[in-house]
Amino acid sequence: MDKPEDAIRVQDRQGLFLYIVLGALFVAALVTCNLVANKFISVNLGFAEFQISAGVLPYPLTFLITDILSEVYGRKRTNAIVFSGFFASLLVLGILYAGSAFPALEQSPVNDTQYDSVFRNSWRVIGASMIAYLVAQFVDVRVFHFWKDLTKGKHLWLRNNFSTIFSQFLDTILVTTVIFAGRESFDFIAGLVWDGWLFKVTCALADTVLIYLAIFAIRNYFKLGRGEEIKL
Repeated sequence: MDKPEDAIRVQDRQGLFLYIVLGALFVAALVTCNLVANKFISVNLGFAEFQISAGVLPYPLTFLITDILSEVYGRKRTNAIVFSGFFASLLVLGILYAGSAFPALEQSPVNDTQYDSVFRNSWRVIGASMIAYLVAQFVDVRVFHFWKDLTKGKHLWLRNNFSTIFSQFLDTILVTTVIFAGRESFDFIAGLVWDGWLFKVTCALADTVLIYLAIFAIRNYFKLGRGEEIKL
């Protein structure tokens, strides 16, 4: 029979494993956002049509994950994941630059022109994304914990939606303005901001069910009380 302390150690390892998995998903979604952000698309959800960057598609996942991390692991551990995403983005930027610094071979399936047509604006996109990302994610975490403290751990839907909707509004303004300022008209930029933010709000409202299911499952598995966090 396992001793009580053995069971605690197993649960600690499982808590650490879940933290690593959520962090990996967060970084993967963030890097993907940056790589596909140069393509702008039209998304029809039936009730509305949105003109957005393809990078917006995986972005709501990053806020869902940080809200789960904030609820389960606390602000300090969540901020550590946010910083990890920032450094991962810097690494991607460096690799993209290195890829453009060397000429393509004649036999290369992708030539220099094709590579540059996809990634030549990546420094600006990733730069804009990193500025917006740091501001929005730290605001999201802070607002989430503000509402968590204010409601004494109750009303998860309130802090999930308020933190995400407000922080993604800041993110959308910052990233769109940095990318297109001086290149496109104010009306064009405002239209992209509006569509991008509404799409993110729609995703944030839709993922309320997902965060409730995730938090319920985690609390039940780790036997956490309301407002209790996994200590790493």
